[in-house]
Amino acid sequence: MDIIIVNDTAVPLYEQIVSQIKNLILNGKLKQGEMLPSIRGMAKELKVSIITVKRAYEDLEQEGFVATTPGKGTYVSLNNMERLKEIQLSQIEDKLEEVVHAAKSIGMTLEQMSERLKMMYEEV
Repeated sequence: MDIIIVNDTAVPLYEQIVSQIKNLILNGKLKQGEMLPSIRGMAKELKVSIITVKRAYEDLEQEGFVATTPGKGTYVSLNNMERLKEIQLSQIEDKLEEVVHAAKSIGMTLEQMSERLKMMYEEV
C-alpha cells in the first residue's frame, strides 16, 4: 500500500494514515471488500507504533470507510460509496466556508477568490 508518512509535520501520524487510505478508497485504488494490511503489518511497514495504526483503523471504521471482522481482518467497507463521497464533500464545504469568511474579512471579491482557486487547482 502506498502510504507516505512525514515526520516533520504538525499532522499526527494516524491522521496522515487515515487521509491517505480515504483517498485510496475514494480514488478506486482500494476496492470495496479489499483487505487492508493487518495492524501489525501496517505498523511494521510504516515504521510506526501499533497504537498509531489501530487508531487510524478505528477512525476509518467510525467514518464508514472500513469494516473490521474480529479474527479475519479489516476490509474496505461494502457500504455505499456515494455516501462516503458525500461525507468527503461535506468536509470540503466546511473548509470552503472558512475560507470564504476569511476572504470576505479582508475584502476579497468572488472574482479574486475564483482566480486564486483556479490557479491553485491547476498547480496541484
